[in-house]
Amino acid sequence: MEGADEFMKYRSPLVSRYASKEMAYNFSDRKKFTTWRKLWIYLAKAEKALGLPITDAQILEMESHEVDIDFAMAAEEERKLRHDVMAHVHTFAHCCPTAAPIIHLGATSCYVGDNTDLIMLRDGFNLLLPKLARVIDRLANFAEKHADLPTLGFTHYQPAQLTTVGKRACLWLQDLAMDARNLQRARDDLRFRGVKGTTGTQASFLQLFQGDHDKVEELDRMVTEMAGFKKAYLVTGQTYSRKVDVDCVASLASLGASVHKICTDIRLLANLKEIEEPFEKEQIGSSAMPYKRNPMRAERCCSLARHLVALMADPLQTASVQWLERTLDDSANRRISLPESFLTADIILSTLQNITEGLVVYPKVIERHIRHELPFMATENIIMAMVKAGGNRQDCHEKIRVLSQEAAAVVKQEGGDNDLLARVQRDPYFAPILGQLDSILDPKTFIGRAPQQVARFLSEEVRPLLEPYKAKMDVKIELEL
Repeated sequence: MEGADEFMKYRSPLVSRYASKEMAYNFSDRKKFTTWRKLWIYLAKAEKALGLPITDAQILEMESHEVDIDFAMAAEEERKLRHDVMAHVHTFAHCCPTAAPIIHLGATSCYVGDNTDLIMLRDGFNLLLPKLARVIDRLANFAEKHADLPTLGFTHYQPAQLTTVGKRACLWLQDLAMDARNLQRARDDLRFRGVKGTTGTQASFLQLFQGDHDKVEELDRMVTEMAGFKKAYLVTGQTYSRKVDVDCVASLASLGASVHKICTDIRLLANLKEIEEPFEKEQIGSSAMPYKRNPMRAERCCSLARHLVALMADPLQTASVQWLERTLDDSANRRISLPESFLTADIILSTLQNITEGLVVYPKVIERHIRHELPFMATENIIMAMVKAGGNRQDCHEKIRVLSQEAAAVVKQEGGDNDLLARVQRDPYFAPILGQLDSILDPKTFIGRAPQQVARFLSEEVRPLLEPYKAKMDVKIELEL
């Protein structure tokens, strides 16, 4: 019956349905509380090295119990004490009786709480960045492959001048490249809170070291280094500034906006039957309509991306309402918003990688759509050719205008095909350029420098961005749902 109990209470779909094991573990209780114990060990080691009366036996005892956490005992202690940190201090002390007197010496709750959060944020970015790099790599390959495949451009979701399938993908890539730089900057800007005491003044540590400021600074430096950070914040209140959370979640929310735009584009193109996401052999698109091939993965990305963008409000409001050195109304909110932002980003990147690894292009459909619209777009080129052949620009413009309106009426009112080209061919006025019409209407003459732009963009901006992640490029994503 124990296994059935999990279905009797709410489970976040972010973990139970979607997120990777690595990201789910990053924000797990196991990682959180083992990191607390590591931080207590770092503190004891540094305090001993700087002369406090802490023994090797006490540190060895703590190290031997770093991971064997009695979660039931900790939960019972928290019920009694109404304090999560002290509950785990007591639980750690129970299995480390010799070290008990020096666990958490001089520290405040935020020594373990905030520093652990910073470690999780850093490690979360380290999980996301290779995933984002793989999405960029797959899209770059797609853009390169289709760099010179003409397709209708759309402005206002109305047919516009031609672009190429690869060039459009580069618009997506440009946003994702910005996101990669933003995530890397947010990660690299992270510092450690370090050992700062209850209001950030380090008063307790100054007392422990009998007024020796140099030892307090060295303690801060040593613990920061042990935790794998190059720098600590020089000033904090009881907590590190909640603006740091704003900076981190902003980079993720911005990624969410990019992914929503990309997947919306894919959904629109799927409706036109020009591009489709992967569709499994036995996948069902609709319970009622067996023929349907719904863009389910892109829809999932859009759905979760909206949640990610919405999470941006939490750290902004939390940072704005922190009073003086600290208020505890940040805590419950951050327990939800910080993990959820990383879990959601993790899911949409995994899903988007799966989409970009299997995007299907239908060139014949694209070509048919171009044929329907290109005669209208070619009117300016026809006018220029007539002028070069000795015609009058204004006369030609009026001829084309009348024929275009007639062709448009066939398309819109009669549901017929665009017959502007046939009308031009039948009109004796255009006899001087009839031999040029095939070249004038070649779609590749309407794509400008799109292929050259793709080649330069991938070479100068995209490929160099992927260099640090080369060793992690071969990971493929198989979606369970």
